[in-house]
Amino acid sequence: MVLSAADKANVKGFWSKIGSHAGEYGGEALERTFSSFPTTKTYFPHFDLSPGSAQVKAHGKKVGEALTLAVGHLDDLPGALSALSDLHAHKLRVDPVNFKLLGHCLLVTLALHHPAEFTPPVHASLDKFISGVSAVLTSKYR
Repeated sequence: MVLSAADKANVKGFWSKIGSHAGEYGGEALERTFSSFPTTKTYFPHFDLSPGSAQVKAHGKKVGEALTLAVGHLDDLPGALSALSDLHAHKLRVDPVNFKLLGHCLLVTLALHHPAEFTPPVHASLDKFISGVSAVLTSKYR
């Protein structure tokens, strides 16, 4: 999905308000995903998936870092996320549906933490952005 100039401005503007909380929100979104969609846990048999676990927080930090990287490369998501796409497709073999589920939980998390800034246009732009990231991360499955 192509992001318009307005979408890019919305994503960058919103992400600048997140600041150093991207990893924290990534961990919270993972916890929501594991709680709401228990089948997603099958890809993390070696993780302690209890709420607040160190492993979920550590992986949440990676999610936040990846999204922050993507925000910095909105014009070249495939190039910026190529290594992560390889990792998830070839080594981890994460079910592509899980990216959509995590994306949904991430939107919920962001809306809860920043309700005033999570306007309908920002919501739409973030949804397009997260869908684009998901598409890139699943592109190497084909």
